[in-house]
Amino acid sequence: MGIDFTVFKGSAAGDIVQATGHRDPGPTEAIVKLSHCGVCGTDELYRHTDMGLGHEGIGVIVEVGSAVESVSSFRVGDRVGMGWFHKFCGQCKSCLTGRQNECPNSTAFGSADTDQGCFGTAVAWDVSALFKIPDEIASEDAGPLICGGATVWSPLYTAGLRAGDRVGIVGVGGLGHLAIQFASKMGLEAVVFSSSADKRDKAIEFGASEFHVTSGTDSLNSEAKVDVLLVTAGGGSDFTKFLPILSPGAKIFTLAASFDPIQLSPIHLNMSGLSIHGSLIASVASVQAMLAFAAKHGVRPQIEKFAMTPEGVTEAMEKLREGKMRYRGVLVV
Repeated sequence: MGIDFTVFKGSAAGDIVQATGHRDPGPTEAIVKLSHCGVCGTDELYRHTDMGLGHEGIGVIVEVGSAVESVSSFRVGDRVGMGWFHKFCGQCKSCLTGRQNECPNSTAFGSADTDQGCFGTAVAWDVSALFKIPDEIASEDAGPLICGGATVWSPLYTAGLRAGDRVGIVGVGGLGHLAIQFASKMGLEAVVFSSSADKRDKAIEFGASEFHVTSGTDSLNSEAKVDVLLVTAGGGSDFTKFLPILSPGAKIFTLAASFDPIQLSPIHLNMSGLSIHGSLIASVASVQAMLAFAAKHGVRPQIEKFAMTPEGVTEAMEKLREGKMRYRGVLVV
């Protein structure tokens, strides 16, 4: 049967273009009728490309491929979400060891299935990269969790942290406001660093135990050093000012989509045993754990809603590009 859909694409001029398409489900695919999609900073990277935008979709399965019931528990009527990845091979070493986010054979946003996107009314998605949404999480909140939430959750979940450890969080934006919530709900001390003081009250409301302003200073201080530093804001590639607040052996995770080179000399790493890590969106099991944790502990994005129309997509992306979004945009079909 398949489904006809509307999709909103980028273009060479950067305008949002409305298009239509049709998809029949492959053997391991589900047709998902979308209701919401989060707006992510990485969508901006493809605004000048003729492809479907959006990778934080939420909707309901309306049809499944011939093999879906044999290889998964997904069924028609399930409310599901999807993120950056479209499909995992399930056969490589990464997949077999639970690190699907490192699968070399995966298909993903920006490089595959460019006729469709979650800025639209429906998609065909492989069930290997679908996630059931807990009943406690509203559809309008779920999309940003699967992308932004999974991005900040992954290092918190895998870095070997224990309750009481101190986590530095750079930026109180689309990623940072979720990182603060997850860290505080996990029993960690969330130490927040922001370029201005105007987000202090919101950071404390989200669960920050400390707040420090980074602008106008070459080095920083905090009540005690931090064990992990999550860099969630782009444009801040000089890490030297954070050296005074890092514990020996601290880990720095770069999470923002930035092409700026990192400024930190090897001697700084050698003398204090520091390490810098790139971090992908979480593995399948980690995303599932994140959704369960968010459902139980009330971790939710602060969102602004926009219509799933060319005008709504344009408005949302402009507001995000100008740094005025508080804190995640969500398109509503």
